[in-house]
Amino acid sequence: MGKKIFSSNRKAYYNYEILEKLEVGIVLSGYEVKSVRRSNISLVDSIVRFSNGEAFVENVFIAPYEQISSHIIDYNAKRKRKLLMHKSEINKLHAKVRERGLTVVPLETYTDVKGKVKLLIGLAKGKKAYDKREAIKKKDIAREAAKEY
Repeated sequence: MGKKIFSSNRKAYYNYEILEKLEVGIVLSGYEVKSVRRSNISLVDSIVRFSNGEAFVENVFIAPYEQISSHIIDYNAKRKRKLLMHKSEINKLHAKVRERGLTVVPLETYTDVKGKVKLLIGLAKGKKAYDKREAIKKKDIAREAAKEY
């Protein structure tokens, strides 16, 4: 069983310069896992926050599973979800966020070789408007060069 990507946060690559990447686990309920495996997840505008020595991902939208049981009435699609990381990793990332004013953003959701749902997070620095324009210009040049061949 190989790596299957369910969702990618392309907006994060546009808005941020990614300095470091880290693969982490995410705590999901059974019906959320089924919904993620059907690619019913969106990472747009999501962010990782730290509190009480733990890491949580916020604003990740996981659509309700179609065959969800009727006893789960108050499903919150954008609830706060805990990330599974070593304490040293959490402390290291939290220190960088506090010191340098960096941000931690989710980049991708996928399954690993064992079939577990994983989240790729990135330590990011916000881009300025002129950096974004420069990135667009480089993409346009590359696209034009590809058309010529």
